[in-house]
Amino acid sequence: MADGAYQPYLPASDMPRFLRELADFVGLTDADVAAIRRSAPHVLARETTLTAALYEHFLKFPATARFFLGEDAQPDQARIERRRHSLARWLKETAQAALTHEHAYYLLTIGLSHSHRPRAPGGVIPVHFMIGAMSLTQSALADAFAAELPPAEALAASAAWNKLLLVHLAALLLGYLPPRPS
Repeated sequence: MADGAYQPYLPASDMPRFLRELADFVGLTDADVAAIRRSAPHVLARETTLTAALYEHFLKFPATARFFLGEDAQPDQARIERRRHSLARWLKETAQAALTHEHAYYLLTIGLSHSHRPRAPGGVIPVHFMIGAMSLTQSALADAFAAELPPAEALAASAAWNKLLLVHLAALLLGYLPPRPS
């Protein structure tokens, strides 16, 4: 854009641009990316605990438990393990803090899989639970950093992960929104 004028586009048509613009907007800097990568070992060491806690939380509430129950109305452990595996993969990918072309469309695919599943158990996952799940993740990470890192590093890691997770959340929510240029 030689003249500097903003050119609207459909976000899903250029996910790398969408993520890059949002990362810039929320102030995700190279220093933040470095903080994410430095703190990644602490996150990945807790991956099993974090994913288990999130799904245990989902099972506490009928509105979210319904997505993980079998025909007998009991938790479907095989489904939960598959979902935990998918969540762990996302966590590992996120810990790299790479906003690549592939990762951008990976996030869009995750959002679409949550927002377009009318025949899956429980149906479409309501958007407010996607937002709530991201909040739970942010809180769990902040707690982990506070427990394992010096205060200044914990704060830097929490702030950096928060920025990145909000960028991810925006990508995930595209599946819920009608397409329109932004």
